[in-house]
Amino acid sequence: MGKKFYRINQFIRATSLRVLGEDGKQIGVLPTNQAQDLAREKGLDLVEIAPTANPPVAKIVNFKKFLYQEEKREKETKKKVKGGEIKGIRLSPFIAQADLEVRIRRAEKFLKEGNKVRVAVRFMGRQMGKREFGYKILKRVKEILGECAREEGEPKWFGRELVTTLSPVRKGEKDEKQNENPQISQSEIQTNPEG
Repeated sequence: MGKKFYRINQFIRATSLRVLGEDGKQIGVLPTNQAQDLAREKGLDLVEIAPTANPPVAKIVNFKKFLYQEEKREKETKKKVKGGEIKGIRLSPFIAQADLEVRIRRAEKFLKEGNKVRVAVRFMGRQMGKREFGYKILKRVKEILGECAREEGEPKWFGRELVTTLSPVRKGEKDEKQNENPQISQSEIQTNPEG
């Protein structure tokens, strides 16, 4: 999403505007040239803030200060909406245990922030002949992240990558998952002695 575009001063096309002062209080509906004169007298800009309103709404402000405050407000809004992004971690089918643990800690951090995590196992060259190792790595990741992650569907192949998406488990879901988890992990241990 790009920056919002504002018409200012002589670039405002409407014939009349609902004008707001610096303090945000309404001055009234004025012809555009009269509103521009009023802004000029105060050494400020006339900024069209609601072009689709009838009549369009314009505010008398210092344009640079106005842009700065809009940017600041947008950043605050983004901070409040924490999480919701899709973060990614990339693994290899024969990743070392220490490297795997580091990546899993990173994924756990992303999940705790409320983000989804896209886990991709990348195969190079002859590794494509050992596709089952990709499934084993993803299984280990899910086992370690068990209480804080839920898999969205089955892992899928995209070219040379085996990909799955994990989403954070909310508090209500966590209690249900803990009741199910011991049975699942016991059966997995019995069927797969390699771990």
